[in-house]
Amino acid sequence: TWGDRVLGVAAVFIPISVALSTFGAANGSCFTGGRLTFVAAREGHLPQVLSYVHLKKFTPLPSLLVSTFLAALMVLLGDIFALIDFFSFTAWMFYGSTMAALLVLRYTMKDVERPYKVPIILPISVLCVSIYLVIAPIINDPRIEFLYAFIFVISGLVFYVPFVVMKKSLPYTDTVTKFIQLVLWCAPSKYESEIIGD
Repeated sequence: TWGDRVLGVAAVFIPISVALSTFGAANGSCFTGGRLTFVAAREGHLPQVLSYVHLKKFTPLPSLLVSTFLAALMVLLGDIFALIDFFSFTAWMFYGSTMAALLVLRYTMKDVERPYKVPIILPISVLCVSIYLVIAPIINDPRIEFLYAFIFVISGLVFYVPFVVMKKSLPYTDTVTKFIQLVLWCAPSKYESEIIGD
């Protein structure tokens, strides 16, 4: 409406700009999403095979495929608007937790050298915004799905404690890893042994 009234004939550029912006954001998500999985696996928080890279293209192929599969599964099996609601709810829970951790560490470990430091008002502001964006949807439209999203996030501890803290592994993990290496033609990255300590 604003484009029609103010821009006249040029209002056609508004939806084109929105579409280009959407494709740009999707492109950025494709590049970062799989690489987050790659780094988490490299740090030992996910199965090691997800930290492998393609032998010729040097891309984290296993982690990109897993991220793509999970995203497609969520979109195909659910309502896209509910997915957006619960993703933003969960994301802001993590943003708030990160800012709270930053504030706690800033005051409990004052003498630790930091590579960079932001003014304290920024993490406080982000923490306040994240608290609002987590609590407001619950108050405005209380749904049981918010509890499910919270339980889903907390359930990560069920996997974190035995597989990351206690370093347990499932049987046949090596066999599956070798199979994936052969099928996807991938191998450990050169940084893996330095980080994991093999």
